[in-house]
Amino acid sequence: MTVQLRVVIDQVGVDADLARATRGLTQGLIRTAPRGCVVSGIAPNGAEASIAGLREVRTLPLARREVAAAWQMGIAVGVGGGLIHSPTLLAPLVRHDRLHDNDQTTVTLWDLCAWEAPETLPKTSVVWQRAMLKRAVRHADAVIVPSHAIAERLGEIAPLGDRIRVIAGAAPHGFDAPADAARLRADLLLPQRYVAVTGEGESFEDGFRAAAHADADAVVVDVQDGAEAALIELARSARLGEQRLRIAGELDDPSRAALLAGADAVVATSHASVWPWRLIEAMELGVPIIAMDSGVHRDVVADGGAVVPSAQLDDALIDALGSGRERLRVLGADRARAFSWASSAERVWALHAEL
Repeated sequence: MTVQLRVVIDQVGVDADLARATRGLTQGLIRTAPRGCVVSGIAPNGAEASIAGLREVRTLPLARREVAAAWQMGIAVGVGGGLIHSPTLLAPLVRHDRLHDNDQTTVTLWDLCAWEAPETLPKTSVVWQRAMLKRAVRHADAVIVPSHAIAERLGEIAPLGDRIRVIAGAAPHGFDAPADAARLRADLLLPQRYVAVTGEGESFEDGFRAAAHADADAVVVDVQDGAEAALIELARSARLGEQRLRIAGELDDPSRAALLAGADAVVATSHASVWPWRLIEAMELGVPIIAMDSGVHRDVVADGGAVVPSAQLDDALIDALGSGRERLRVLGADRARAFSWASSAERVWALHAEL
């Protein structure tokens, strides 16, 4: 008897990191499928679901927006039962019988912004995510989060009990600096020497202050349209100066890898319950990591970088740009081995076997 795990392929109209996670995990599930198990897809009409190795793809009659609305209301006609895993909250969370019919539905939640920082998201996204988590409380067999700190916080938000499971994310398969990295950095108008800064809101000021203290240019990654003016003002407040700040928006994998690989260090300032995709990628590339002390950073970076309180950020960056650079580079590259889509997929298979 063949066991089929069906993955919700959510690639259109979603955050780029979630789209990459969906593809990476699905490829991992295909590569690590136990004997007698196959992976199929469930995709909204118009979604890109061409992932090599899928046994089949069930294309729903509705487009992504309509599917999201229908599933939010608990309408999942035509989806069918069996084992269903969604790498996001987009899932047919309806009543099912796991005991007698072996139906299972699991979902993944990569961040808690809709609860902790709703002002950073469109109102419609906040409403939808909160509604889907309520459905997950009623109908999900497990809710996966990528770190123990996020799991603890989610347990405070939703009564999920032991249904919360921790399975980490990873960098895209084969993520590495491309052969034309220098050209890509030139196209992005990056300075010769710089530190990459990640974060959210006013936390960027800490990163800018550290860069100014270290006499380094700062490059901000993943900047949303309309956020440039606020970042420039924060740079001025930190005495970095607008002329030493570069702002990069959402980049494709080669350009993002070129930017990160060219950085002397990555400074992560976030305290949010968010999976730090850029830190995972930076460690994969062997770039020294300086991260503000937080539960997520302690979970993810661990001993793969310098996780320090705000007051020590300046000195930690100076060390990373000087005598500590090689040590942090080696530690980060070693820590990166803890994260792969294959190992994450194996844990998803194990979860469904346990359920």
